[in-house]
Amino acid sequence: MTDALCITLLAMLDDSATLVALFDQHDKLRYANTAFRQSFFLAPEESLSWAELMRRNHRQGQGSRIETDDIETWLRSACSRRGKLPYRAFEADLRDGRWMWMTETMSADGWMLCQASDITELRADRRALRQERDVALRAAQTDPMTGISNRTHLMQLLQLLLQQRLRHTAPACLAILDLDHFKRINDLEGHPAGDQVICGFVQAARAQLRQRDGFGRLGGEEFMLLLPQTSLLEAEQCCERILAAARLDRPLAAKPELGYTCSIGLTELRPDDDIASCYARADEALYHAKGSGRDCLSSTR
Repeated sequence: MTDALCITLLAMLDDSATLVALFDQHDKLRYANTAFRQSFFLAPEESLSWAELMRRNHRQGQGSRIETDDIETWLRSACSRRGKLPYRAFEADLRDGRWMWMTETMSADGWMLCQASDITELRADRRALRQERDVALRAAQTDPMTGISNRTHLMQLLQLLLQQRLRHTAPACLAILDLDHFKRINDLEGHPAGDQVICGFVQAARAQLRQRDGFGRLGGEEFMLLLPQTSLLEAEQCCERILAAARLDRPLAAKPELGYTCSIGLTELRPDDDIASCYARADEALYHAKGSGRDCLSSTR
């Protein structure tokens, strides 16, 4: 593409009524046209992460309509869906009364193109019904305590990852993570403290992940991690960062000396895998990590 064509394209995008934004692999805004900046109250040269933008809009009562009293839990839930599919389309409500059709298109290296068109006049009579449907869908995919993906959503993401693995040669990995001696924490400190440990681990683990990575709670103290376009070596490095973050975490403010660890079983997906086969390998690797003293990673191809 010539420089002149790029200049023309950027000028036309900036004049467009369609909201257009580009986020990098760290989910930081790298480009936004005037329509997007006006809708989300961004200064001309301002560059925030998507999470920072949503926090500020929620705090100031502008931009996206976010109906929650706990913005951090809302963000964890939203991030469990954001950037996980090559293409996603959904409806969104803005504080100024507009109803938008949003699309997210992912590149192979993790960049995201966001576009939004005003559909306020289309089937406005069914808006409340669509909102209720979207709320119900999010609830069906979200672990209520932590705000991350639940088991059902994880299995949907794993099935999609297996399908992508068939079509592309890029490697992908699956890990199962389990908090060590968690029953002891519940027995000694009580279940509310155990819940705080689980939520603390979620925050510590998510800080080590990319936007495209899938992460959720299978149940109890067990979690699943999906790493698309990731070699086994790269996945091992990611898991080691999670292990280190867990060792350092102190989630109980009233008891700062209490820490915890986790164990991880990791496997690389094979072209002939189904959910049962890759899950079984990761689970066997986790069993090996537990048998090797816990607080460690065991991996297999």
